[in-house]
Amino acid sequence: MKKIISTPNAPAAIGPYSQAVEINGTLYISGQLPINPVSGKIETTDIEGQTKQVLANIGAVLAAAGYTYSDVVKSTVFMSDLANFAGMNAEYLKVYESESPARSTFAVKALPLGALVEIETVAVI
Repeated sequence: MKKIISTPNAPAAIGPYSQAVEINGTLYISGQLPINPVSGKIETTDIEGQTKQVLANIGAVLAAAGYTYSDVVKSTVFMSDLANFAGMNAEYLKVYESESPARSTFAVKALPLGALVEIETVAVI
């Protein structure tokens, strides 16, 4: 049975989509932007700060669904500039220190709200 996951501890969707959908023990988290859920704004301008906020938002959605970072099996990273890859990777490694999930990273022309990074996530329990 499909279940929509929503939490005020992560940014509200900025379009017609859910923060996450769970079905058959798999959680699909929509791409998370570096929006502070309290202010509703992107508050950091560097890749490290933005990646840290994105990962915190992912963590909030995971927790709302009863998952943890260790349940993550796949991440897709979208970046507005791959020159920022090392900074993103340094913050990503802080969350996924061991048994990192599979990952793809893509450079895109632009991200919503001028963000530098967006990450979508799949977790399985």
